[in-house]
Amino acid sequence: MTQPPRSSAPPTAGSGLPARPTVPAQPGALPQPAVPAQVTRPAAPVQPPARRTAFAEGAERLRAAATTEPGRLRVIGAVLALLVVAFGAVAAWQSGERAAAADDVLHGSQPLSSGAASIYRSLADANTTVSSGFLAGGQETPETRDRYEKDISRAAAGLVTAAAKSEPDSPAAASIAKLNRLLPEYKGLVERARVYNRQGYPVGGAYLRYANEKMQQDMLPAAEDLYTKENQRLAADYGDATPYPWAAIALGVLALGALAWAQRREYRRTNRVLSHGLVAATAAATVVLLWLVVGHTVARAGLHASDEHGIRSLNVLHSAQIAALKARGNENLGLVARGAETVTVDGTVYDAYYHGFDQELAELGGSLKQAGSLADDPTGARPVTAATRNMAEWKKRHADAHREDDSGDYQQALAMVIGAKGTTGECFDGVDENLNRAIGHEQAEFERAAGDGRDAMTGLPAGAAALGVLGAAGAVLGIGRRLSEYR
Repeated sequence: MTQPPRSSAPPTAGSGLPARPTVPAQPGALPQPAVPAQVTRPAAPVQPPARRTAFAEGAERLRAAATTEPGRLRVIGAVLALLVVAFGAVAAWQSGERAAAADDVLHGSQPLSSGAASIYRSLADANTTVSSGFLAGGQETPETRDRYEKDISRAAAGLVTAAAKSEPDSPAAASIAKLNRLLPEYKGLVERARVYNRQGYPVGGAYLRYANEKMQQDMLPAAEDLYTKENQRLAADYGDATPYPWAAIALGVLALGALAWAQRREYRRTNRVLSHGLVAATAAATVVLLWLVVGHTVARAGLHASDEHGIRSLNVLHSAQIAALKARGNENLGLVARGAETVTVDGTVYDAYYHGFDQELAELGGSLKQAGSLADDPTGARPVTAATRNMAEWKKRHADAHREDDSGDYQQALAMVIGAKGTTGECFDGVDENLNRAIGHEQAEFERAAGDGRDAMTGLPAGAAALGVLGAAGAVLGIGRRLSEYR
């Protein structure tokens, strides 16, 4: 009978099979510990080696190179070349900016400032001239008409020039646009006043007063604002042109110090007194530094002189001329209005135009006094002195004419203002001519001083850049000659 196969596994309870007998432990045998089941752990991922940055590798190479004399020489040569090139570049940049600003002072912002003052003078003179022609009655003289037309043409041409040289969004653009809009309106009012005046209608005087009001309240303030904006632009150009280039000077001193240290180091190690390359680099850096300091010092002196003896005098003289023109206009309109316009000051009623005349003449006197103190040579002082004498005579004659007008002798007062001889008009013309002479002299003084300041920096940007490159090449060649001894 076939036996069933034996299972090697021990019988379990309830299987119906007898349990396998327990084998007794051998005497002296130690109990065997249970072997724990092996746990399979996942292998840790292999981390790739950290990549080093180019900067770190470069720093390590630099440290390694610096441990040898040739490596140290290479580092010194690179640093010297970098310092000299940086000095030349910064010197060229800063001197170039200041040279451009000085050129703007001479050929840009100052001509625009003078142009704005000319626009103001032309408008004020046109207003004064038309009132003088109006006093002459219907038969306006050709000279008066021609002077008025020239004033209007100069003002229009000045506005065209100012608009062409100003940015569309610049502060002056709004004033220019306003004057361009108001100028035709003013001309239209003047022509209406002339037409009615020639026909003998009193309404002509009303149109003239309306034109004068537009000029005094709208046009001249806009022209003054334009003049102020251009003066601010001029002041900004002065501010850009005059500061010392401290960054370039500091780099120059640092470069010279580094070159001196390198030559002293070479002398102590080799007993060589001179290194031709390093001496050439030192000479180039020294020339640039001296040129930079001396050039900017001379330029600053010239620009400050142009401001002190040119711009300040011009501003005062422009104010004096404008005051004279406004005073003459008020004097003429006082006879045109004949008391129609009044003003109350501290409870006292005055004729508005005569009161305005007194105010403008007082301002003229103050401006002439200031202009005399600013005049630094006899050529500039003489016309101011002459204008002061003309003003004093003008004030005396005006008082006489005003007295005749108040007494009812209008024709005598008119003759004393616009007559052929011994009139206030002669005094006004004397003031205006002398002021023009003084303005011409101060303009020439400004151009000379500002030109000297600008010329002091001529060639400095290009020269600094070229010498900086030559100096860097000299430093590299000087260190390279020393390196060749290790090959």
